[in-house]
Amino acid sequence: MTARWVGRCPECQAWGSVGEVGAAVVRAVRSGPVTAPAVPIGEVDMTRAAVRPTGVGELDRVLGGGLVPGAVCLLAGEPGVGKSTLLLEVAHRWSAPGSRALIVSGEESASQVRLRAGRTAALSPDLYLAGETDLSAVLGHVDAVGPTLLVIDSIQTISHPDVDGGAGGVTQVRECAAALIKVAKERDIATVIVGHVTKDGSIAGPRVLEHLVDVVLHFEGDRHSSLRLVRAVKNRFGPADEVGCFELGDAGIVGLPDPSGLFLSHGNEPVPGTCVTISVEGRRPLVAEVQALAVPSTAGYPRRTASGLDTNRLAMLLAVLERRAGTTLKDHDVYASTVGGVRLQEPAIDLALALALAGAKTNLAGPAGLVAIGEVGLAGDVRRVSAVARRLAEAARLGFTRALVPAGSGAAAPPGLTVTEVDTLGRALAAAR
Repeated sequence: MTARWVGRCPECQAWGSVGEVGAAVVRAVRSGPVTAPAVPIGEVDMTRAAVRPTGVGELDRVLGGGLVPGAVCLLAGEPGVGKSTLLLEVAHRWSAPGSRALIVSGEESASQVRLRAGRTAALSPDLYLAGETDLSAVLGHVDAVGPTLLVIDSIQTISHPDVDGGAGGVTQVRECAAALIKVAKERDIATVIVGHVTKDGSIAGPRVLEHLVDVVLHFEGDRHSSLRLVRAVKNRFGPADEVGCFELGDAGIVGLPDPSGLFLSHGNEPVPGTCVTISVEGRRPLVAEVQALAVPSTAGYPRRTASGLDTNRLAMLLAVLERRAGTTLKDHDVYASTVGGVRLQEPAIDLALALALAGAKTNLAGPAGLVAIGEVGLAGDVRRVSAVARRLAEAARLGFTRALVPAGSGAAAPPGLTVTEVDTLGRALAAAR
C-alpha cells in the first residue's frame, strides 16, 4: 500500500499491477438500548455514593472522609514501604462492623498474609484472604464472598486469561484494571488496587490506568525511617493535595495526627546552617527543619547534594545568594537536607533554605525560636505565599517566638510570636542575624 500512484509493484516487481482503492469508511453507529434513563441532576439518588470511613483516620483525611462504594483507588509506592500493611489494617477496620472485605494477594500466599495479620492484630471473621493471580479466579472469589471492600495486591501480578503477554505487561495491566473497575461499578464494591512504581518513582504500567481509576495515592517513605506519607494526586471525591502521616513499626502502622515534632532536631542551642520553616501539605501545616553544610571543595567541580529537597531549587538559591546577597559558595561543596526524612517541594521553604545556606557559609547561627516563610525570586525579592496565618498559628502552638514572613502578607501575629516582614533576601539575612 502506498500513498501515491506507482507504476511498478514494490513487492512482486510487476508493472501496472497496482490499483487505486478508496479509504475505508466507518459506518454510522445507530442508537441502542440504554442501561438507565437519564434524569434531571437534582433527582439523582446520592445514597449509593455516600462516603464510608475506612477506620484509619489519616487515610480518611486524604480520601476526603473515606471510600465511596464503587470507587476504585490506586495506591502506588516503592517495595517495602508498607502498602500491604496499611491495606491489611484498612480491611480489618472495614470488616469489624460486619461488612465483608476481601484481600486478593498475588505476591504472597494467604498463609503469609495471615502471619502478618496475627502480628498486627488484624483478625476479623469477615475479613477474607485469597492468593490468586488469574483474573477469572479473582472474579470467582468476588462472586463467592460478596465483599463491600476489595483489595488487589497487586495489579502487576494479575493476568487476564484471554489477553496475550505476561502479567505486568501494558496490555495485561490495562485489561485487568478495566475488568476490575467494571465489576466495582456494577456491584458498588469499594476497590483498592496496589500498583508498582518505576525507578524514577512514577506509577508503572500504562498511563491510562491513572485515568481509569477514581483516586490515585502515592505512598512515600524512606525505608531507613519509620515515617510514611500518603499523598493524594487525584481524587474525584475530595481534595487532591492532602497528605496523611503514618508511623510504621513492628506492631503495624499507626496514624500521626500531629507529626510536626518529627521534623525537628530538638537541639537546645541554635546551630549554624539550620533554619526552621513551615510547609503546608494540603490543609495541614508541617513544621520542618532545613539543614545545610558548606565545606571548601577539593575538586574542580563543587558538589551540590540535596536530600528531601529539590536539587534545582538549591542551585537557584545558591546563585541568588551570590548575586543578590554577596554570599559566595561557588568554591564550596554544599549539602542540604531535611530532618526526619520529609520531602519539601513547596516554594515557601526558599527563605529558610537560603538562611541555612548563608549560616553554613558564615558559621553563624540564627536566633533561637525563629521560623522563616517565603519564596525567593531571582531578583532577590521575597514573595508572598498562601496560608500565612495558618503557618504562624502552628509556629506559635509549638513555642516559636520569632517569624520572618514576606512583606504584605497581612497576617496578624498570634500571641507570643513576633512577626517581621521582609521584602528582600538581604533584609531577611540582616533580620536573622
